[in-house]
Amino acid sequence: MAESMQGLKRTHRCAEVTQNEIGTEVTLMGWTQKRRNLGSLIFVDLRDRSGLMQIVFDENDIGKEGFEKAGTIRSEYVLAVTGRVEKRGGAVNEKLATGQIEVRALSLRILSEAQTPPFPIEEDSQTKEDLRLKYRFLDLRRPDIQRNLMVKSRVAQLSRNFMAQEGFLEIETPMLGKSTPEGARDYLVPSRVYPGSFFALPQSPQLFKQLLMVSGYDRYFQIARCFRDEDLRADRQPEFTQMDMELSFVDIDDVIDVNERLMAHLWKEVLGIDLKTPFRRMTWAEAMDRYGSDKPDLRFGMELKDVSEVVRGCGFGVFSGAIEAGGTVRGINVKGQAGMPRKKIDSLTEFVKGYGMKGLAYMAVEPDGNVKSSFAKFLTEEEIAALRAAMEAEPGDLLLFGADKLKLCRETMGALRCELARRLELIDPSRFEFLWVVEFPLLEWSEEENRFTAMHHPFTMPMEEDWQYIDTDPGRVRAKAYDIVLNGTELGGGSVRIHQNDIQEKMFECLGFTKEQAQDQFSFLLEAFKYGVPPHAGLAYGLDRVVMLMLGLDSIRDVIAFPKVKDSSDLMTQAPARVSEKQLEELGISVPAPEEEA
Repeated sequence: MAESMQGLKRTHRCAEVTQNEIGTEVTLMGWTQKRRNLGSLIFVDLRDRSGLMQIVFDENDIGKEGFEKAGTIRSEYVLAVTGRVEKRGGAVNEKLATGQIEVRALSLRILSEAQTPPFPIEEDSQTKEDLRLKYRFLDLRRPDIQRNLMVKSRVAQLSRNFMAQEGFLEIETPMLGKSTPEGARDYLVPSRVYPGSFFALPQSPQLFKQLLMVSGYDRYFQIARCFRDEDLRADRQPEFTQMDMELSFVDIDDVIDVNERLMAHLWKEVLGIDLKTPFRRMTWAEAMDRYGSDKPDLRFGMELKDVSEVVRGCGFGVFSGAIEAGGTVRGINVKGQAGMPRKKIDSLTEFVKGYGMKGLAYMAVEPDGNVKSSFAKFLTEEEIAALRAAMEAEPGDLLLFGADKLKLCRETMGALRCELARRLELIDPSRFEFLWVVEFPLLEWSEEENRFTAMHHPFTMPMEEDWQYIDTDPGRVRAKAYDIVLNGTELGGGSVRIHQNDIQEKMFECLGFTKEQAQDQFSFLLEAFKYGVPPHAGLAYGLDRVVMLMLGLDSIRDVIAFPKVKDSSDLMTQAPARVSEKQLEELGISVPAPEEEA
């Protein structure tokens, strides 16, 4: 039966007790990780967020009644134990921080009993994720998850302190705002007071932080909750935490400088790693050309090679046809893999087909210098030699080629490069390769909408030297935009903002907004811009992603206390859920009955 604490106070967390406390009395409270009954002695591993402590129950110390009570303890019972710290009487556990000491119990209170959990509370759980997320309150007891969340808390605190020392003010922006048409889909909140009207949850604090610059706050910082109604991936959630900043009277280099110092501070304080600054910079065009990605992983080679001119007009129709149609041919040199079995090459072909490319051509340069290829018979000896030279191929190398439209070919071969690195185990998980990708296109053409859309957002400043092309060749205009990339993942992105009305109006025009539409959507921002706007720029990180990569994890769900699953639902609370008719009536909303009810 559960007991009360009756004024009992915890003196230490379990793993905070050290050999310095030997001979002293402590009171610990936590959950039962494991119990071992040896007859005359009962051992319990007591767990809290700090770690484990071995508790020894001996009838000579705790008395008959206490010893019998200890015999009823089961997994996950919540205990309060007062006892004496001693050196371990048995084997030392070098894997535990407390592995050389134990607490001999003098008193015991069972604060709460527990049913047998549906899965073991242990590190690196092999239990299916759906079951763990259904019982997330139990999953959160796992030591590895607790460590992740404690690191996240520390990263947030260190960031706040660093930004405060850099002169940033932490200012909250609204959660209920106005829906805007650009970017991902909004989560909408119906208004009871204004029937038929809706608030939108923020995808980011973008407009409000720009208004704060107009208002003279100079340097703004916020750890903000953001919401995007989009399909999920391993590094995406419908609600996430953004580390957001905006600065006045600055240009690109100023933003990059403060953020490199922030990252270096976090890596040093949390991981004890000295990052080398300044970080490398690469233009968007170079990143796409060399790596087929605007967030390239620099921990391994296998850069893409453009061999279009080498094979132009060759006898292999797949290559020559793609080039004649305005496409490209890109290759990857997989060093030392000429002996890769055909079955594995076929599986790589299936991989690229999943991205929409028709297939993959290969050429293996065998150790003796001979060539084994799926297409060599269509090429002359001179063309084969030129292709080998362009690919810097040596005996033992495997050359893989893709041919298609430029965008599709680059992105697919870029994805293949990363897949090969995973399969061949070329990635060093201990390396942190930071990169700034700069000079993004200002606009990108949307086939779906048949118009230009903003690659970042409508408030991104174009590069001054490219603005002359805005009417004649909008796709040529580069933006003062920058992403910070780590190990093939975008950590954050930002830009210098437009602060001139004429450029902002032209930007809206390029995006297909009429003056009336722009005024309707962004009237408050455009109105504010009439009253003196400082040049300003900013950046926002996905805080969850930063911590995920810091800890070498594969999913941001492991650094979020209560995450959603792929369909954006919460398995624990069963959200989203239907609401009562009364609530809907108050909001003036009519919802069709589910099909099964209909």
